[in-house]
Amino acid sequence: MSAVALVVALRNRSRLRFPPILIILFAYLALAGASVAWAFKPEASGIRFAQQAMIIASIALPAIVATRSTDLLRGLFWCFFVAAVLNMLFVMGRPPIDVKYATWGYPGYFSGKNYLGECAAVAFLLALHELLHPGRRRVLGIVTALMSVALLLLSNSKTALALAVLVPAFAWTLLKLSRATRVPVWMIVVSIPICWMVFSFVTGISMNRVSYMLYGDSTFTGRTIIWDFANMQIAKKPLLGWGYQSFWLVGPDAPSIVEAPGWVKEMPNAHNGYEDTLLELGYAGFFLLVAFILATIHGIGRLARFDLSRAWILLSIVLYVAITNGLESTWMRGFEMLWVVFVIAAVEVARYWGQARPAASLRIARRPAMRRIHGPRFRPPSTPINVVRSR
Repeated sequence: MSAVALVVALRNRSRLRFPPILIILFAYLALAGASVAWAFKPEASGIRFAQQAMIIASIALPAIVATRSTDLLRGLFWCFFVAAVLNMLFVMGRPPIDVKYATWGYPGYFSGKNYLGECAAVAFLLALHELLHPGRRRVLGIVTALMSVALLLLSNSKTALALAVLVPAFAWTLLKLSRATRVPVWMIVVSIPICWMVFSFVTGISMNRVSYMLYGDSTFTGRTIIWDFANMQIAKKPLLGWGYQSFWLVGPDAPSIVEAPGWVKEMPNAHNGYEDTLLELGYAGFFLLVAFILATIHGIGRLARFDLSRAWILLSIVLYVAITNGLESTWMRGFEMLWVVFVIAAVEVARYWGQARPAASLRIARRPAMRRIHGPRFRPPSTPINVVRSR
């Protein structure tokens, strides 16, 4: 697929553009490739980097040279519609996970119930965008939304269910606040963790206390134990890390096995995408990851000027993946579903980066109900202004 993507890009090289979002993404990927040189297990790191490079090339190159009328969100919705239908069939024919030390829930065709929850949450977000269009698209959106809610409940994935409900409202609030205050969306997003740190310092309320209030467990179901170990290992190689995917379970002499306490030895990752980025690529990789996320959010803010509904759904997806990575690890991890979805969303935003207004064909094709609340659009006079003045 990556070879085909490269051929397509070369044949349409006149349409190749590299907005800041893609430049940062490729820089992030390049650092991962360079880290093979200092990786703890260079052979494992090199294989995983090659796989990741092919994945990103297969997504980014064809999308960036696609015609302006190409709708990536629509294609992504169809993928998750099929996934929702298949998971409904699997749920009816496969028993739930009900073993000792595991939370009850249906996994669908995935290996765990949390994966089903993540899939259903993304399907629900994409269905919301379909609801804003008339006709068959709205009907299909309603059907997909109902299936997604059912799968979220059956998976018993509380985090996915909560985020699927809260993130769209949060994204809408951010876009409206940005429009009202004229402050870029990315700056508002950056201010949130800063305000939280100040609030936590003043009140003494930490994330451990929040975890206890939400789950009755101050360790986020044992995750803080993993994070404490990860932070100790980050301190050993803070700048460039241990190498791309060259820390967890890369052999009997892996740091995660030799130095980790107890059950942490068996962990495939840190259950936190940001901790894993620091472990593998150090603060250099963490900086590029944050820059990639913020550049994508900034691009969504620009897109909201002329396509609010599309910007809303894209921001919802981006925020969902970014927040989920606080408890799971999906940043640049092979074919992880949420990482692939995030890259597709980022590339979709990049396609509109230098565009002041959507193409005429898109304005005709897309008329979601959300846009009608802003009243009629300004139409430029048919006669040029300089001609009118000369008269």
